Amino acid sequence: MPEKYARVRAPELKGRGWLNVDQLSLQDLRGKIVLLDFWTFCCINCLHVLDELRPLEERFGDVLVTIGVHSPKFEHEKDPDALAAAVERYGVDHPVLDDPELNMWQQYAAKAWPTLTVVDPEGYVVANMAGEGHAQGLTKLIEDLIGVHEAKGTLRRGNAPHVVQNSDLTLLRFPGKALALPDGHFLVADATHQSLAELDADNETLVRRIGTGKRGRKDGTEPEFSEPGGLCLLPPHAAEVAGYDVVVADTVNHLLRGLKLKTGEVSTVAGSGRQWRGTVDFDAHDSLAVDLSSPWDVAWYDDRVVIAMAGIHQLWWFDPVRRTAGMYAGTTVEALKDGPLHEVWMAQPSGLSASPDGSRLWIADSESSAVRWIEDGEMHTAAGQGLFDFGHVDGPADEALLQHPLGVLALADGSVLVADTYNGAVRRIAGGRVSTVLDGLSEPSDLVLTADGDIVVVESGAHRLVRLGAGTLAAAGIDVAGVRHRTERPPTMLAPGEVELDLIFEPAPGQKLDESFGPSTRLEVSASPPELLLEGAGVTTDLRRRLVLSADVASGVLQVVAQAATCDVDAEFPACHLTRQDWGVPIRVVHDGAARLPLILRGMDAPDRA
Repeated sequence: MPEKYARVRAPELKGRGWLNVDQLSLQDLRGKIVLLDFWTFCCINCLHVLDELRPLEERFGDVLVTIGVHSPKFEHEKDPDALAAAVERYGVDHPVLDDPELNMWQQYAAKAWPTLTVVDPEGYVVANMAGEGHAQGLTKLIEDLIGVHEAKGTLRRGNAPHVVQNSDLTLLRFPGKALALPDGHFLVADATHQSLAELDADNETLVRRIGTGKRGRKDGTEPEFSEPGGLCLLPPHAAEVAGYDVVVADTVNHLLRGLKLKTGEVSTVAGSGRQWRGTVDFDAHDSLAVDLSSPWDVAWYDDRVVIAMAGIHQLWWFDPVRRTAGMYAGTTVEALKDGPLHEVWMAQPSGLSASPDGSRLWIADSESSAVRWIEDGEMHTAAGQGLFDFGHVDGPADEALLQHPLGVLALADGSVLVADTYNGAVRRIAGGRVSTVLDGLSEPSDLVLTADGDIVVVESGAHRLVRLGAGTLAAAGIDVAGVRHRTERPPTMLAPGEVELDLIFEPAPGQKLDESFGPSTRLEVSASPPELLLEGAGVTTDLRRRLVLSADVASGVLQVVAQAATCDVDAEFPACHLTRQDWGVPIRVVHDGAARLPLILRGMDAPDRA
């Protein structure tokens, strides 16, 4: 193997159990190139990586074995049944190792979701990379490994072990969002069936299905979708000019689609189809030219469509009349910070609802387990503590806890209902308090208000729509003491005083750092609480940073955002690439802690393993 690759023996794979295969060991995989994908099913960046890896798995199927190591963030994700459902929901057909206690996460020194680790045919770790966007670099690395190990006689060809899971025959399969139509019907984003389902007013009888059921991005009267999500009914004046009635967030295609209800015809109205990998720009652009990133929900607010852009932790806007689009709120930093819209931090916004009077836009900010709202150009938090604190606790809103909510519904009385997805509950925020309306549901993901005042819940994990019984809201208000959780990621022990933050980045094979449009690297650092970091906060272009940690703050989270721009070498038409990752690193300040914090953006390093 070339000297540029470190020789570190890969730890054996151990966990609670396996999905899609009976069991595997590294010895079973000797002779194969193994790609370990450390993921958790709540994480949008992890879902992006699943899609990025599919072409590699197909192309290199006789030499490459992908193994998903599921290392959960939320308590709900530790449930083996919830994991099995997620494997089906997202079409994961490679082996998955269940790692509920994050043992493998520690053994392989992962510090971010997702993290990719490549193991060569002789069982050595040869590369680590955090975040998404590594497909092209992985392709070149795999090609290099094939050449080296074919020459050595250590490569073993043959089909990779996997079992494709088949969906049960239910009318809906993991529906995500729903919309009450003017005629009393429901339009449902039937995500795993790759289509839209129109149901009768009984919310059970299928009227018609819009979409072929094949994953794709075709327009017309036989359209194709890829995991459609949010649905927004345009007001009549906008629909008349736009030429369609409903905006659909076509999540995995990174598009917005327009639907004519009368004919079922679908058109692409926003998005190039490329995933956004740029810089923050709040200008207006041609809606068909912009790159989007996993639009999850859409809502009419401020006389335009607002988009929950889950993939980059922002809100965007789309004007169907002017056919323009742009950024609306957020900096792309994944965290919880309120303030003016251009400065706020969000964490995978996944649900939107405008108040009936149009004064507020409510947001389910799922990864921070928070509910937030926008009013008069500023964002506020109604309930939620941050990225790592969650649970099922009612009471004063500033003390209550949620767990990865995906949906919100603003009501005329000023209260807000929340689809508290990972708690399996409907919660209510009113009068500065949070209460539980209903629990025992299976991953509720949206709430719909009908013309006659009924509330319908999209119970995604049960593949159905259910109505709240008469009087359910009136009876709500008995507080649930519940339980508090905190993400049990092992903290990194760091010493007080000077600490070197070292972002490790090596360009992928066949690429080099690209400074044709300015500095090729960028590093942004902050801390929660801010008092943790005495020096070193802010933005620089150097991937190494001197930090000074306070001895008076026992623990906290370092928020690190790094990116590197590269381009192809020795290519007639070189392509440009942007590698980017956010880390929320839990740390504990102890006198015998380390004085260096290495984070791997892409490359090979050997930090101490737990």
